[in-house]
Amino acid sequence: MSSFISIGILLVIAWIVGFLVFKLAGFLIHLLVIVGVIMLLVGFFKRVSGRVDT
Repeated sequence: MSSFISIGILLVIAWIVGFLVFKLAGFLIHLLVIVGVIMLLVGFFKRVSGRVDT
């Protein structure tokens, strides 16, 4: 019976760690998307404002 308890504890710990890792990964992916969009907008506006009509 002791091995069932240790396997159960191990599975609960693995579930908690997996839950936290995937939540953090989802947050980081969204953060990278937001940073990428901001960089695209900054590059676009720099290119538009840098043009000189001659």
